[in-house]
Amino acid sequence: MEVAEDQLDRSEGPEEESEIVTEGTAFAHGDLLQDSIGPPKVDSEVEVLHEKVTKQIIKEGHGEKPSKLSTCFLHYRAWTESTLHKFEDTWQEQRPTELILGKEKDTMAGLGIGISSMKTGERALLHVGWELGYGKEGSFSFPNVPPMADLLYEVELIGFDEAREGKARSDMTVEERIEAADRRKMEGNGYFKDGKLEEAMQQYEMAIAYMGDDFMFQLFGKYRDMALAVKNPCHLNMAACLIKLNRYEEAIGQCSIVLAEDENNVKALFRRGKARAELSQTDAAREDFQKARKFAPEDTAIVRELRLLAEHDKAIYQKQKEIYKGIFGPRPEPKPKATNWLVNFWQWLIAILCRLFKYVDRRGKNAGFA
Repeated sequence: MEVAEDQLDRSEGPEEESEIVTEGTAFAHGDLLQDSIGPPKVDSEVEVLHEKVTKQIIKEGHGEKPSKLSTCFLHYRAWTESTLHKFEDTWQEQRPTELILGKEKDTMAGLGIGISSMKTGERALLHVGWELGYGKEGSFSFPNVPPMADLLYEVELIGFDEAREGKARSDMTVEERIEAADRRKMEGNGYFKDGKLEEAMQQYEMAIAYMGDDFMFQLFGKYRDMALAVKNPCHLNMAACLIKLNRYEEAIGQCSIVLAEDENNVKALFRRGKARAELSQTDAAREDFQKARKFAPEDTAIVRELRLLAEHDKAIYQKQKEIYKGIFGPRPEPKPKATNWLVNFWQWLIAILCRLFKYVDRRGKNAGFA
């Protein structure tokens, strides 16, 4: 497989209306997600949505709010408020979840109220009373939530569909789901062309949500090929956006999902290599680039990245050489040990006496023989 440099390494927009292409070193800075240690600290005004639900905005969204029966796509982390035990995290799986407003499970009633008040791209912290969460009994399977536990949600509304009057993904035909995902992918490509990376990623995530594991597991033959032809470019497009936003770990995750399906995907290897190189994971990055070069030996972008890694290694070696130069001086010459004059005298005297005895003994033997 041969991939031209501009297919891997320019930033002009979607490639063949399916996969965006990006280049390497001039990155924009995006907001990083909160880590998984605990709920985020939020200073914004508390908005009362319901007697048992309040909201604080972490990041403003844009556009309209979803109406009843909208199919919403979201990421969230959830904790029990009293112990701060985290029991769910969709960001870790890098796959958003779906919620149809007005048809959500009872355990997500409070979350649904919060989502209905949000705009696309908005991220918020929700406080939900146990009555609108897992209730008096709690949950002892998955997720594990104790009885009467008030909840905290860090939630981001990726986007929503007003169409199909609340028709769930599971009720769509294969063709409908692939079509919906492809439509989102194309919208994401349009945002990417305009430099709106966050909006582009929202569209790609919604497209990926249509291609969930439960759906892909059921597909084979031409339908699986059709689905992968939409799904894999979305993951790679996500990776391209994340690299531009300096979110390298997440970019690696997106590329790894593609490589789990297609271990020789050149673009996935190339982009994962770039993300790893930015994280100074030079050995792993080199491994990705070298594998990509096997399938695209003439690609100048891959060759250039390998050359940059080699130059980086050489610079590190020279720097270390300079640092340690002179710390250990030349090896000192061994100094002759001082000898005791008395020892020398006795050695000399013994040598003289030995010679004298030998001489006397030899003379005696000669006289006896005569």
